[in-house]
Amino acid sequence: MSQPQRDVMQYQVLIVGAGPAGLSAAIRLKQLANAEQRELSICVLEKASEVGAHTLSGAVIDPIALNELLPDWQALGAPLTTPVKEDHFLYLTERKSFTIPDALLPPLMRNHGNYIISLGALTRWLGEQAEALGVEIYPGFSAVEPLYDASGALKGVISGDMGRARDGSEKPGFAQGIELHADYTLIAEGTRGSLTRQLEARFDLRREAEPQKYGLGFKELWQLDPAQHKPGLVLHAQGWPLDDATGGGAFIYHLENNIAAVGYVVHLNYSNPYLSPFEEFQRFKTHPAIAPMLAGGKRLSYGARTINEGGLQSLPQLYFPGGALIGCAAGFVNVPRIKGSHNAMKSGMLAAEAVFEALSAGRSQDSLIAYTDKLRASWVWQDLDQVRNVKPAISRFGNRLGSLISGAEMWLASFKVRLPWTLTHGKADHETLDPKDQARPIAYPKPDGTLSFDRLSSVFLANLQHDEDQPVHLTLKDASVPIAVNLARYDSPEQRYCPAGVYEIVERETTPRLQINAANCVHCKACDIKDPTQNIVWVPPEGGSGPSYTRM
Repeated sequence: MSQPQRDVMQYQVLIVGAGPAGLSAAIRLKQLANAEQRELSICVLEKASEVGAHTLSGAVIDPIALNELLPDWQALGAPLTTPVKEDHFLYLTERKSFTIPDALLPPLMRNHGNYIISLGALTRWLGEQAEALGVEIYPGFSAVEPLYDASGALKGVISGDMGRARDGSEKPGFAQGIELHADYTLIAEGTRGSLTRQLEARFDLRREAEPQKYGLGFKELWQLDPAQHKPGLVLHAQGWPLDDATGGGAFIYHLENNIAAVGYVVHLNYSNPYLSPFEEFQRFKTHPAIAPMLAGGKRLSYGARTINEGGLQSLPQLYFPGGALIGCAAGFVNVPRIKGSHNAMKSGMLAAEAVFEALSAGRSQDSLIAYTDKLRASWVWQDLDQVRNVKPAISRFGNRLGSLISGAEMWLASFKVRLPWTLTHGKADHETLDPKDQARPIAYPKPDGTLSFDRLSSVFLANLQHDEDQPVHLTLKDASVPIAVNLARYDSPEQRYCPAGVYEIVERETTPRLQINAANCVHCKACDIKDPTQNIVWVPPEGGSGPSYTRM
């Protein structure tokens, strides 16, 4: 039987994703329209239950974009209340730590003038500013499918159905998804977005780009013993417990009220299928230089997400007929600075300006070429260009030598010296795993429940909201591959790279099988990225599902 015709909502601009990039685009569009006393209909679609509920980042923010977008942000009550006061960088061995003097760090690695924040709180505040300007924001609605007009241009999206059972049948209260049409659609759905993947394939947006590279980031909020708390302290660390061939590092940021953000990032181009990024994070907290800081403290929350790390080399073509990619849907993270929010916001603002110019000229659903031109002329491009070789250097030469080479290049950049070459990334992250018979198993210590924890107790702190009776959103192209290939060749690495215990090999039966505990998913997308056969495809679950972060 054919489905009944969907309801349709029409806007001039549709933005998919209420993160820093999407909300900055919406605010900038309204500012431009208000300056010319023009009406402009803008809709922002957000899959989380509320704005900011899926937002997770370190985060130390460079306020440069916020200064441009809302110069009076302090008077407006923006949640930037903890300026950076101390900046420390450690190199860790198994038992010792070595402090790298500030004088040796390239200027762009220093955090003077930046703020330690909850990016979720900033996102909620940006949502309030957007709504005050007249932007319509709809949380709890996932965008599941792009819509195209007769010419092939993007004309909008379809939102996900609400109230389907696991078998696809309609439960009581079922509501069919609606079509949202727009003159231009900006995709701001974050790292490894499902719409982004479809659009990249349809419009061949990655034909001239290097493979995108990723890191898996973990974050815990801790209530520290007041004696160990220093508001405004920023600490970064590199080295143990990762070996020299595995990229990554740690951060600890001291906010107000004895709260600290404790986090860890593992680059997803690691080769050992037995490596568990989650367990590496737990080990980090037991280091003699770190454990005393956390002693007497209490872990309050936990979350994980993937981060774009490819930089300029990995940027796809950013525009296509009918729209553009902004923020982490494209990938603007500055890897050595561990910052991307400022670039994401600015990309949204520049895309908004390109959209407004197009609408003012009477255009619709064409290619926003001006967006890329604006980016290339902006400080975003400069920010990424001067660090373009950092990630490939670390991948190619290891953490120690790669960091030294990168540091030298960043120092040269501070003197306006640009090296004439750009290193390539090579393999995609899913291509880097060694077979299990060529790898060394890793014996991780049992969690102590004080500094280190297991996955299930951690996931509990992510405040997950998934209806158990909804279609599984972690889909397999071929149900035989997890056992025939992943288990046989790699000993099922999905059991270890997933930060939430979603994937489990059940061997109590006659033959092993993969069990997918989809309700545990924190929407990090690591499986979609690292699965060696690219057999796992993450698709949006029912709107409002997933983590419900409050201060992350």
